[in-house]
Amino acid sequence: MSEDTSIQLFENKKIRTAWDEEKEDWYFSIVDVVGVLTEQPTQRNASTYWAVLKKRLNEEGSELLTNCKQLKMQSADGKYYNTDVADTAQLLRIIQSVPSPKAEPFKM
Repeated sequence: MSEDTSIQLFENKKIRTAWDEEKEDWYFSIVDVVGVLTEQPTQRNASTYWAVLKKRLNEEGSELLTNCKQLKMQSADGKYYNTDVADTAQLLRIIQSVPSPKAEPFKM
């Protein structure tokens, strides 16, 4: 997969993204999006929130996570780590599971 990575801003918060040239699709860091929508104070809190949400979705039998993939993305410490990512359609489905006022406009 040939990919171009960049940072997008949402409400002045960084969202890590990757462009898959072959599939012509954007992938977004789920932790970053969930962190912004739930107003988590740190990346660690956002990661913990996503882990709990992911576990809950798995327990509910959601097949959504089966299609999510991991890409190496640069973290705040400058190192690259495997990061859960979702394309636009998957991300919108995940956002529907986030109980947050900031997620409501996306749910509409």
